[in-house]
Amino acid sequence: MSHSEWAESQLAEMELLCSMFPTQEELEITDQLALAELREYVEGSTPTPPPSRPQFLIKHRMDTAMNTAVTLSCTYPSDYPSVLPEITVRCADLSRAQQTQLHADLNAYLIEHCRGEVCVLSAVEWVKDNSNLYINKSSSAAPVLKKESAEVFSRLWIYSHHIYNKAKRKNIVEWSKELQLSGFSMPGKPGVVCVEGPQTACEEFWSRVKVLTWKKIMIRHREDIPLDSATAETTDSLRKFSGFEEAAFDPHGNRGNHMDLGQLYHFLHERGCCDVFQIYFGIEGR
Repeated sequence: MSHSEWAESQLAEMELLCSMFPTQEELEITDQLALAELREYVEGSTPTPPPSRPQFLIKHRMDTAMNTAVTLSCTYPSDYPSVLPEITVRCADLSRAQQTQLHADLNAYLIEHCRGEVCVLSAVEWVKDNSNLYINKSSSAAPVLKKESAEVFSRLWIYSHHIYNKAKRKNIVEWSKELQLSGFSMPGKPGVVCVEGPQTACEEFWSRVKVLTWKKIMIRHREDIPLDSATAETTDSLRKFSGFEEAAFDPHGNRGNHMDLGQLYHFLHERGCCDVFQIYFGIEGR
């Protein structure tokens, strides 16, 4: 498919969704400008594909005694529907583990049944039909959860082919802060993310990030340090970063998507972790 065909499919689906969910309580378009730019491109008012991507929320209440609220947060990649949309399901009654499993199962369903076709409505219907199973499973599992006996401090060094999408960048920052993780993310090509903190929180962060749509993403390196009560080591004492930030290092290139790796090396060196530079890039920094 061409850029124009992708855009036409996206706009047609957006118009269908607006007709099916006519109120803001059902469908909230969070980036109206992106939708307007998409429409202008499809109608021929502008010759170049729009730089921003439509983002919207679809809200639904389950037909249960608790009237559970479920929200789907959706973002179109530029080449959707050739690739899957980025969909995140939010529900207060789901545990984090069940939310992660729901995302994985939803993605598997869409890959099998909808690849190459517009599929947001299919995702909505699947969530309506199946989310109650995860909610019930979460409720029944809650009483038998056990507290882990040994706490472990972890630091994950994540590599991505690129990080451009504004919604992904926002999720990375917000999820890190929600999970009380420190570290940084470097958008652009390549993309680098470091998170550090309790192992369970790091694993939860990774479980959320990896199910988004990526060209390539992996944990390039990880550090796991058991916390020994006999020593003075604590999660906070082992942190190399004081908080979480998105860091840019003299962006350059035609799209401003390449960073100065020399500045990245010095950023890492100042925090005592410059050894990972060679792990990421195969060369010694300076």
